[in-house]
Amino acid sequence: QVQLVESGGGLVQTGGSLRLSCAASGRTFSMYAMGWFRQAPGKEREFVAAISGSGGSTSYVDSVRGRFTISRDNAKNAVFLQMNSVKPEDTAVYYCAAKRSLRISRLAREYDYWGQGTQVTVSS
Repeated sequence: QVQLVESGGGLVQTGGSLRLSCAASGRTFSMYAMGWFRQAPGKEREFVAAISGSGGSTSYVDSVRGRFTISRDNAKNAVFLQMNSVKPEDTAVYYCAAKRSLRISRLAREYDYWGQGTQVTVSS
């Protein structure tokens, strides 16, 4: 069982930056691929970024590539999402997810554990 707790959300102006963190429980964190997803009001949950267990492989949705960076610290059981040059369309609840595999995935259904989410609001 893995428990995930996100933090770092809030209100930020267009063009600003925000860093989301996700703290994970458990002793085998490095065996999990991690992902960030987001859900805006009235929309389906959307893949944002993912990182392999070792951190050597990453994937991004096209709309955030070059602006967001996913990283992890296996010694601290944590994964991060650095959000730069944010836009109003980045407004959503952001969820951290863990997948019982070293390989990354863009599919929400392949993730086994989810956090409760953290709200990110970008003002124009």
